[in-house]
Amino acid sequence: MKFHTLTAIALVASLSLGGAAYAQSDALKAAVADAGRPAPDKERDAGRMPAETSAFAGIKAGDVVADINPGGGYWTRIFSKGVGAKGKVYAVISDAGLAKNPKAADAVKGIAEDKAYGGNVEVVVQDFGALKTAMPLDVAWTSWNYHDFKNRGDDFVARMNKAVFASLKPGGTYIVIDHSAGSNTTPEATNKLHRVSPDVVKTEVMAAGFKLEGESPLLAHKEDNHTSPVFDGAVRGKTDSFVLKFRKP
Repeated sequence: MKFHTLTAIALVASLSLGGAAYAQSDALKAAVADAGRPAPDKERDAGRMPAETSAFAGIKAGDVVADINPGGGYWTRIFSKGVGAKGKVYAVISDAGLAKNPKAADAVKGIAEDKAYGGNVEVVVQDFGALKTAMPLDVAWTSWNYHDFKNRGDDFVARMNKAVFASLKPGGTYIVIDHSAGSNTTPEATNKLHRVSPDVVKTEVMAAGFKLEGESPLLAHKEDNHTSPVFDGAVRGKTDSFVLKFRKP
């Protein structure tokens, strides 16, 4: 009986603290330590723990990764060096967002053109709800974006999650990182606070066919009250953020 109890505890710990089960590869460590990374990126490392979160995702050499809504390319740079010459990184930019801000893709286009990244980055402009990449994905990743996707409506989110599912290889993983709204599921949470409830994300992503494999406390900040807008100086850069890992069966 004692053995079974300890086993159950270990399984729960593995699900909740899944990051500990994944060793950081030398490639990921080198990608984060790369002297060529922009200074603003390096300044964000303490709050984003890139080597640890990438390891939790299981990213490794040779992988095909989609960085969905990559912003300035913080993760794109790390993924590029982490997957290496035999891997591929798709920096997927919203066609709607690009129409509003034509310069939005300049940063990631610069990464794709930079010889330091080995030519393994490709910028893809698409409707996220119709995501499709030339190569099937090992990992689909989106960080601190899901709440914005929610603001485009439940139908959009459902289409996007299904498109991600279809784009992944069997056994592929979908990583969602965002600012936690705790148990708040009102539209105000996503729109005004720029947060989302992790339970809402779990329900919606699993409805697309995914299985929840783990969630990591790497970016947790329990002192965050979940009620302040994420750009509030008191919490900016230190919000309670969840890291969810889903797998395509």
